[in-house]
Amino acid sequence: MELYEFFKTAIQSALLNKWRTFLTTLGIVIGVYSVVILVSLGEGAKLYFADLFSGMGSNLLIVLPGKKDTKGGAPHPMINTVRKLSLSDMEFLKKRGRTFETVNGLIMGGGNTKYSNRQRDLMIIGTNETFSYIHNMPVESGSFISAEDVLSKKKVAVIGHTVLKELFHNENPLGKQMTVAGGRFTVIGIMQSKGQSLGIDMDDIVYIPLTVAMDIFNQEGLTRITVKANSASNIDASIEEVTDLMKKAHSGNEDFTIISQKDMLSTFEKIAATMQLVVLGIASISLLVGGIGIMNIMLVTVKEKTREIGIRIAVGARRIDILIQFLIESITISLLGGIIGLLLGLLTIVIFNSLVPDFQVRLTPWIFMLSFGFSVFVGVVFGVFPARRAANMNPIDALRYE
Repeated sequence: MELYEFFKTAIQSALLNKWRTFLTTLGIVIGVYSVVILVSLGEGAKLYFADLFSGMGSNLLIVLPGKKDTKGGAPHPMINTVRKLSLSDMEFLKKRGRTFETVNGLIMGGGNTKYSNRQRDLMIIGTNETFSYIHNMPVESGSFISAEDVLSKKKVAVIGHTVLKELFHNENPLGKQMTVAGGRFTVIGIMQSKGQSLGIDMDDIVYIPLTVAMDIFNQEGLTRITVKANSASNIDASIEEVTDLMKKAHSGNEDFTIISQKDMLSTFEKIAATMQLVVLGIASISLLVGGIGIMNIMLVTVKEKTREIGIRIAVGARRIDILIQFLIESITISLLGGIIGLLLGLLTIVIFNSLVPDFQVRLTPWIFMLSFGFSVFVGVVFGVFPARRAANMNPIDALRYE
């Protein structure tokens, strides 16, 4: 009997008992659907974070105050004393660096902003002239903070689109005076819209000179220093050089932490991968239940076709033919469930992507292979026992079966 005939027979058998076939495949449908959706969500999350970090700039190193190491032994008596990052640290890196392009200092805080009779509490970032370039956040109109603004502590501000909309009602703010954390600032620029990022509205921010922010927030140190390496291949060399320079600036102490953009992305990808494994484990329960359902129905089918099996063996059918027939029937039922689950998954992904354009669920070719692989695997594993039972049947007993 040719393979084509085996599949044809299996499909005919499935269509003769439509409801029984549907209910049997339901576990496979749910399992494959869950696999498609959850794996696609994981792939979409990886793509989202990759785009997110690339949108923040490229080849970046972030220097934070305090050494984040875990060591044994008794706690140090000065454990709560963390040396702050200073303007002199930033200038030292600027002057002495060889493997990186530029350096940015930053202070983050919150405060009240006001224009006319409208006011708003939002994030205030104090920074220098390199921020716009290093973080790939260009100005849409006007200009960004200059080195002279930072040096002379000039009270100028650059605003995001949400601030423009909420405080200025989209009127031209350039040259106008607004209140930022109690001080009067002149608006000199409007940033290009960036939208939401990790739950933060990047357009709802006011940027002011770093030195002014230090005075407003009464801060002696910087929140962080960001270094942009010359190229992706120079990341490790830049980490080594920044470490050496910062140790020199801090009297030989490594009381700071350097995090690369690549490390941050890798962390998010590991989290996404772990979540994928967890949800795949949960989805596999549905596949297990579906597989047990297939085994159960195939045992019933073998029982129903006992006399037919006896006749086939009596007229010369080999036991391997009987085994293949029932194994293919099991695989066919499982594949039907897999195809339905895959189509439902595809439909859900298309609808989701149209409703949530900011987070695109990613469908890759290996998800198709994974879905069909699961379907065939379940069909084979849970179809072997009924198929062997049919193949090993005694033809005389089978012919006597009523």
